[in-house]
Amino acid sequence: MERAFFVIGALSAFVAVAAGAFGAHWLGDRMAEDLTEVYETAARYQMYHALALLAVGWAAGRWEIASVRWAGWLFVIGMAIFSGSLYLLSITGLRWLGAVTPIGGVALLAAWLLLAWSVATSRHRH
Repeated sequence: MERAFFVIGALSAFVAVAAGAFGAHWLGDRMAEDLTEVYETAARYQMYHALALLAVGWAAGRWEIASVRWAGWLFVIGMAIFSGSLYLLSITGLRWLGAVTPIGGVALLAAWLLLAWSVATSRHRH
C-alpha cells in the first residue's frame, strides 16, 4: 500500500506543478483576480497534500496499521474534493462550488489527525 501512496503523491505533485504553471502562464490574464487566487489556493493545497501522501507512504511501510492507510485515503479524497472544487470554481466561475470545498477541507483535517493519532498510538516499529 505504501507504493500506491507514493505513486499517487508523486503524480498529484506533478499535477499541482503543471496546474500552477498553467495558471500562472495561461489563465492569469484570462481570469478575474479573485478567481486567480482561488486557483492558486487549489494548486498550493494540492501540493501540500501530495507531499503528505509521500509521508503516508513512508508511514504505511514503517507502521503497518490500517489507520495510516485510512489517513492516506482521506488525503486523496480530501485533496480531490478541496482542490478539485476550487479548480472548477475558478475556471467555470460557478460560485456554488465553494459550498463543496469545506467537505474536502474536513477530510484533509481528519486525515492529519488520523495520521498523527495512528503513529502516536502505534507500538509496532520496524
